[in-house]
Amino acid sequence: MASPPDSSSTSLGDKKTPAVVDAKDADSKDIAALTSPSASEDSGSDEAFEDDLAKNPFLDPNVAAHWQQVYDEAQYECRHAFDATLVWTEEEEKRVIRKLDWRICTWACTMFFALQVDRGNLQQALADNLLDDLGLNTNDYNYGTVVFLICFLLAELPSQLVSKKLGPDRWIPIQIVLWSVVAISQCAMTGRSGFLATRALLGLLEGGFIPDIILWLSYFYTSRELPIRLSYFWTTLSLTTIVTSLLAFALLHLRGVNGWAGWRWLFLVEGLITLLVGLASFFNMPASAVQTKTWFRPKGWFSDREVAIVVNRVLRDDPSKGDMHNREAITPRRLWEVLKEYDLWPMYAIGIVAFIPQGPVNAYLTLTLRSLGFDQFTTNLLTIPSTILHIITLLLLTRISEWLNERAYVALSQNLWTLPCIIALRFWPGVIKDAWGTYALITVLLSYPYCHAINVAWVSKNANNVGTRTVASALYNISVQIGHVAYSFIYVESDKPYYRDGNTKLLAINILSILIFLLAKAYYVWRNQYKEAIWTGMTEAERADYVRTSGEKGCKRLDFRFAH
Repeated sequence: MASPPDSSSTSLGDKKTPAVVDAKDADSKDIAALTSPSASEDSGSDEAFEDDLAKNPFLDPNVAAHWQQVYDEAQYECRHAFDATLVWTEEEEKRVIRKLDWRICTWACTMFFALQVDRGNLQQALADNLLDDLGLNTNDYNYGTVVFLICFLLAELPSQLVSKKLGPDRWIPIQIVLWSVVAISQCAMTGRSGFLATRALLGLLEGGFIPDIILWLSYFYTSRELPIRLSYFWTTLSLTTIVTSLLAFALLHLRGVNGWAGWRWLFLVEGLITLLVGLASFFNMPASAVQTKTWFRPKGWFSDREVAIVVNRVLRDDPSKGDMHNREAITPRRLWEVLKEYDLWPMYAIGIVAFIPQGPVNAYLTLTLRSLGFDQFTTNLLTIPSTILHIITLLLLTRISEWLNERAYVALSQNLWTLPCIIALRFWPGVIKDAWGTYALITVLLSYPYCHAINVAWVSKNANNVGTRTVASALYNISVQIGHVAYSFIYVESDKPYYRDGNTKLLAINILSILIFLLAKAYYVWRNQYKEAIWTGMTEAERADYVRTSGEKGCKRLDFRFAH
């Protein structure tokens, strides 16, 4: 089936030749603030809003008829709400987005909270002598981290395939409930085998959660809005670290109660919290905008008009979001096509290396603070300042990226931030000897501006197809987990306490990461120039014929331009 131009092209109702889809320009308007979920949409003028409506790709009756046929054949769940001529006001859209942020984005952040509670509380447990209680050393801790990460990355793609078949509204709650049971069982660990087993099970059950939830969000938000919402998710993860650090401060004081260590109480209580979130998620994740009415929610979340606005604004942003229904599996052929899509490989390379330089420092934070002489209670409190600063730099980085409509140059600032800190860790003679100086250095390093939200949205944008986006998001997260596995072997027992060799490796990888960002930028600029040369060399009739008949999909299309 031929694919009309992407929704960010100019109107085909006035021009019978399609305009080029520029991924950079498509999501650059009206993103002026991150202070509230709806801030970016509230900032646009009436003129800008009317201009957005004028970009309706369905104004050409032939294009509208084509996509109506696509949606009907795909059995797209929202096809009955598709209306090529629907018009709404700016105020109506603001109200709809506020509802989406309250109902959808807020609950997504709550589920992210549940993920981080069970994924991050091992660090807090280490402050309560977990390794000694289980007869383990730091190498065993590294093995546990590697087991978790390998299982996590192995589960990424299968989880996405299951989610696409069952629907993320079903699969995500199942995931949360299952991993919360495993998280609770950690309170009964007695040795190395139990430690490794629970690490493996948590990895298998938590793997794929992030791309699963991004898939769900894509049903409700446009590509322009997604990066902002993702920045809130990783802000939520940082806030979770603060909340759980304070909770750990209280729970670790329970050491001795009923003969239990404090870390056992930590795993039990925090696992129960996650279980409650998982059970509630069965009732707070509608399958789509047209499926919010159910027996326990008879009035639904949206009026009929609001449903129409939600559906049509998403389809006008990306018509391909309706070429599959939300219970449709990814075929092996489509999976293979995405795997060999080389234009997305630069993003996977970034995922592998970008987060290695700060990884070991963060993973060993509580162990380092204990070795500096801080007790287990003070240690958990001392992790909070870097987390707060991390939130600020994350939001600021995402805002700058949207203001400048720039991804690569802004994202590499993460590694520019960590570079001098790693140099100091490697060569400063006061490391470990000066407790507060070392703590200050580590705090600055871990306050780095996190570019993950930018990268995830960058992959989603460059995929330019719902099927490609589903798999590509998982592949990107797999690449990130591969990097996590790699950094788990950088700090080793024989390199204690200064980790000179490990920090030398981190320094080299940090420089490599900067170079990869620059190369990715250069590659996408070159690819856009290559496509533009072909596109401008075609006649108007040839362009129109390409739109009607070309079988090319996703980022391969000549009328699509890569974001960079």
